[in-house]
Amino acid sequence: MIVLAGIAVVIAGFALRFNPLLVVAAAAIVTGLAAGMTPVAVISAFGKAFNDARYVSVVWLVLPVIGLLERAGLQERARVLIGRIHAATTGRLLLIYFALRQLTIALGIPALGGHAAMVRPLIAPMAEAAAETHNGTLPERSRQLIRANASAADNISAFFGEDIFIAVGSILLIKGFMAASGVDVPPLRLSLWAIPTAVIALVVHGARLLLLDRRLRREADAAIAESETAP
Repeated sequence: MIVLAGIAVVIAGFALRFNPLLVVAAAAIVTGLAAGMTPVAVISAFGKAFNDARYVSVVWLVLPVIGLLERAGLQERARVLIGRIHAATTGRLLLIYFALRQLTIALGIPALGGHAAMVRPLIAPMAEAAAETHNGTLPERSRQLIRANASAADNISAFFGEDIFIAVGSILLIKGFMAASGVDVPPLRLSLWAIPTAVIALVVHGARLLLLDRRLRREADAAIAESETAP
């Protein structure tokens, strides 16, 4: 049972709000030492894991490009573009992005989206601009709400859409787990059964995004009323 000490480290670290990367690394070290591994063996395991998944670090190459684009006025141009489309609202814009993100990742194209590449530089500023077009100046609470919903649209669409693609890691993980339990399920069948869940996610979260427009309007009216009554 002492091997499970790493779980206690994770719980304690997150409860104390330490750096998540340091918490996970410390939990891995504690687990390795509790399992009887030497410190050298633990560090070697870290190195092997990093080398096997080194392609994950490719995302860091995107960040300087996004930074340069933002410095050149990417967000401002996105705001101007969406501000000219009167029919575009925050909810509709995020719903379109949700559907597009879910479709592309279901086809095995996860690169078209993500927080660093799409949400931060494009989707969130465009959603804010759409809200400003219809509601005027936004209070800070509404801006944070829009940014949270933009991030949620990316997360939820990717989560429920990726299992439709047969070669994704989660499908292979489920396949391996079921096989270890003596249940032989073809990956294609798993992918097909992920489609109804993805559709339900689209309908449910799409309704939430459309209701977001009403909430933003109420918050804008409340902010105006508060400013008018202020001394």
